[in-house]
Amino acid sequence: MTLVIAVRDLMHKPGHMREIELDHELTANFGTDLVYAPKGSQLTLDVRLESVHEGILVTATGEVDAQAECARCLDPVTIPIDIDFQELFHYNSADEDDFVVGQDVVDLEQALVDAVVPNLPLKPLCSEDCAGLCSGCGEKLAPGEEHAHEAPVDPRFSALKDFGKD
Repeated sequence: MTLVIAVRDLMHKPGHMREIELDHELTANFGTDLVYAPKGSQLTLDVRLESVHEGILVTATGEVDAQAECARCLDPVTIPIDIDFQELFHYNSADEDDFVVGQDVVDLEQALVDAVVPNLPLKPLCSEDCAGLCSGCGEKLAPGEEHAHEAPVDPRFSALKDFGKD
């Protein structure tokens, strides 16, 4: 199914309403390069279409699971993304940023992107107490556990490291 919905039955009939459940399979990764719902994911939206004098008011809710890597330890993370938006699709509009009813249909794709993408986490975490990776060896650090390395040799004394070895 597509994100384009026919609204001919609602146009210019203020007070009329229709509710639908929209199932859509994503044809491309949805989100950002770091946090995204992968291509092929199933997106389910509960959509309410209401006719008003200016156009069609669309209210949609749903959820989709996004994939990411933890910003600290690089483990894979699944993040549930809540979708919730309300947009007015105008019959005719002079403002190029407005959503418009085109050829008796509304296309929810841009409204969905505008509602979801800015709310994705910039630094996804596998858990709030994730300690990340050791900057020296790259090993995953466990919260509350000690992790230590030998102190690095002062570079001024590096020439003496083999002194006395014969």
